[in-house]
Amino acid sequence: MNRKNPRYVHGFVDRHGGPRYYLRKPGAKRVALPGLPWSPEFMAAYQAALDAEWQAPQIGASRTKPGTVNAALVNYYNFNAEFKAFQPSTQKMRRAILERFRNEHGDRPMATMDEKAVRAILAKRSPLAARNLLKTLRHLIRHTIEIEMRKDDPTAAIKIKAPKSDGHHSWTDAEIAKYEARHPIGTRARLALALLLYTGQRRGDVVRMGRQHVVNNILSLKQEKTGNPIDIPVRQEIWEAANAMPKSHQLAFLVTDAGNAFTAAGFGNWFRECCNEADLSHCSAHGLRKAAATRMAENGATTEQLKSWFGWTSDSEPSRYTKAANRARMAAEIADKLNPRTEIGKPAIQFAKTKAKALKSKQVKS
Repeated sequence: MNRKNPRYVHGFVDRHGGPRYYLRKPGAKRVALPGLPWSPEFMAAYQAALDAEWQAPQIGASRTKPGTVNAALVNYYNFNAEFKAFQPSTQKMRRAILERFRNEHGDRPMATMDEKAVRAILAKRSPLAARNLLKTLRHLIRHTIEIEMRKDDPTAAIKIKAPKSDGHHSWTDAEIAKYEARHPIGTRARLALALLLYTGQRRGDVVRMGRQHVVNNILSLKQEKTGNPIDIPVRQEIWEAANAMPKSHQLAFLVTDAGNAFTAAGFGNWFRECCNEADLSHCSAHGLRKAAATRMAENGATTEQLKSWFGWTSDSEPSRYTKAANRARMAAEIADKLNPRTEIGKPAIQFAKTKAKALKSKQVKS
């Protein structure tokens, strides 16, 4: 005899002492069921209620008012195909921006947010933060137009120039040497530098790297941010730093003091402390990715080679490094052209010698 109720069935005894049973499936209305569980009458009604069409409630729907920014975000998170296609790291970044926007304007009607209002909101932020918010809002507003929550795009005419910046500081050879002197082989800090510099990957990928990703000395990994695959040789500097560390059961080269895997943000904060200890507070983990790209470009790597190593899909990022390296190389090659013409056969000296010879011949004749 079955004593456990079927799935989603809840029962109780009413005030008259009679049994009551209901199907309470998430996202669906409560359905009263006749008879006792497992009886033919009960199971027929149970199956009919179970097969009825239903939809799970949207996340946060119970806390929103129709037509508000809150309602727009709930719909965007749940149903926008473009947002769902983003990598988890990109979704997390977009959510962080939108949730800050929600905290300030969540109860505001989405349809009444005009261009003037958007400009006022952006004006309160730094140029970089405003640019990121504008880019994220455009995705949200495009979605609200698609679901007919509003008819126009108030951000269409708004443009924010990217602030002039070289981004993260690219480590110099002297700074790398200074860090290595402070954090010798056998420390996690040195292993972190070796992984960042000699793989040239982002911190979110470095914290996932482990020996299981290496076959025949080729490290193969799918980038977290872009989903692009990379297959790169493991440099001897990485093995020297990794083999000097205590063996760990973790599937990662780098682990925390507690033996757990790092999160990307946690690793960034920890590596910041390592840089501070080496008196390199202006340096960062991403700066080593730039240093790796600079070294490769200066040693003759092409745009396509850099794209293959770093996982870039367009030419814009690697071409910055190859163009800079080419400028330095050409400058070095033509530097001697600024030197004075001192050898025989060079115009300036030849003219001077010819003039002196003519003057001497004139003196002799006289």
